[in-house]
Amino acid sequence: MKLFGALVFVLLASSVTAACVHSAIYTSRAENRWPAVGQHVDLDDGAVHVIRAGEDGPVVLMIHGASANAREFTFTLAPRLDEGHRVLMADRPGHGYSARPDDSNELGVQAAQMAGVLEALAPGEKAVIVGHSFGGAVALRLALDYPGLVDGLVLLAPVTHDWGSGGVAWYNQYAGPPLVGPAFAQLAPIAGPAQVKNGIDDVFDPGDAPDGYYEDAGLGLLFRPSEFRANARDVNALKGELAAQQDRYGEISVPVVLFSGAKDTVINPTLHAGKIKHQIADFTLVPLADGGHMPHHSHGEAVAEAIRSLTRAGDQSSS
Repeated sequence: MKLFGALVFVLLASSVTAACVHSAIYTSRAENRWPAVGQHVDLDDGAVHVIRAGEDGPVVLMIHGASANAREFTFTLAPRLDEGHRVLMADRPGHGYSARPDDSNELGVQAAQMAGVLEALAPGEKAVIVGHSFGGAVALRLALDYPGLVDGLVLLAPVTHDWGSGGVAWYNQYAGPPLVGPAFAQLAPIAGPAQVKNGIDDVFDPGDAPDGYYEDAGLGLLFRPSEFRANARDVNALKGELAAQQDRYGEISVPVVLFSGAKDTVINPTLHAGKIKHQIADFTLVPLADGGHMPHHSHGEAVAEAIRSLTRAGDQSSS
């Protein structure tokens, strides 16, 4: 029995070592394939990686969702706005090439990072904030905690309220905790990329994903163990974080435009859009009867025009 136990230990140790070597090789290759293409904004608790587009005009800050990074907007919204706007696309803490401060699973910490980006790159100015999915929750918290930086919000299929039980994938439950999480995350590069490639169309349902989406969005960066864990910790904490902030939405006084796809299969649009529309005074709901969870792809020009409208209104109010 002692010999059997020793053999089992050796096999397990060998498997863990092999997984660590594989994940290190994967991480190096992924970072060569999708390198940092923006600038790092140094803040007190770590640097935020920001991709920029456009040189003149009102400021637009875009915040990506879960399992993503700032590249999400580089081939969709930014090209529609880079003439006449300064577009800032930020990696959330631990995603892409941004550092992850302590307690970054808290929406308040993530909003503080985004506020730091605005204060560094657009001092003394207000911005229109665009948030997709999880990024919508961060955008809302930014408007709550730093109202002096925000001219308006454009929310794209956002998650806004505690949704009750379920809704968190099993692999996030394993990757997030401090004991088992670091070891489990070493397995992400083995099966993760193929699973995501096969499931991309599910996220875009009822439409199809754009050709080359996996490559253009740099989705492979997610399976670096550190980012995989950061994403899991974000998602695992989200319900509690939303429960703590959702009763404050009535404090938001800037205009809010929310795009909601009736056929969204990722979140429940009736729960999120259906609740927040009653809480904010200056609120416009844009229902998309044929839309899913990715309105910035399927209805990109309509989203861009909503952003332009808010930046024009902001210019008029400041003049």
